[in-house]
Amino acid sequence: MCTSIVVNKKKTLVGWNLDLLDMEYRVRPNDNGVYIEVYDHKEGWMPLFGANSRGDFVGMPTCYPFDERSNPNGEGHNIIILDIDLLLQKKTFQEIKDIACKEKIFSIPNLTFMSSLSDKDGNVLHIIPGQGSLYYEKPEYKVLTNFSPYKQDSEYHPWMGFDRYKKTLELLSQIDDDFDVKDCFSILKAVSQEVCPTVVSMVFDVNERKVYWCENREYDNVKVFELHKK
Repeated sequence: MCTSIVVNKKKTLVGWNLDLLDMEYRVRPNDNGVYIEVYDHKEGWMPLFGANSRGDFVGMPTCYPFDERSNPNGEGHNIIILDIDLLLQKKTFQEIKDIACKEKIFSIPNLTFMSSLSDKDGNVLHIIPGQGSLYYEKPEYKVLTNFSPYKQDSEYHPWMGFDRYKKTLELLSQIDDDFDVKDCFSILKAVSQEVCPTVVSMVFDVNERKVYWCENREYDNVKVFELHKK
């Protein structure tokens, strides 16, 4: 389970709750980005989420219920590889957008990962493999949790997060132009999880290229790392 938020007010801010169960992770900052990496027994440490110095942010919530249309079937692009390529600046946001609009994107067998991507200008791209992609040019705010925006709540799964989605939208509808990092953390805290626990809450101040994060819902112990703009 995860929650992704992009807000464009006086600042462009991205909020991300990584909800993870029984998997190893670590937060790794360097000059090119702040990456949340997850350990895979075959691939090792994989940078799957986070911010880069160019101003991009990558979130990858799991979509519930699983949709078999996301399974690999012939040619196309693996959504995990695309997300990593954006995060590591091997591809641009525009290149990912073009691929999502024109070509097939798939996930891994029997698990539908989605993408919540944003760039330095606050533009947002949501990709749902097998279903399509949705592009928003600098929206006031956008939210993605763990259900398909194409299906909304027409199908049910206990981890889909429709309640988190509605609560996040309600809180965002009350914000003003001075919405800042601490305000973003307050929303992440309000929708954090314990059953599938929130292990990292991250806020990216895109304008200042500063990444703030805390682990295991310790919101009074926030770390910060400043990236150099590219």
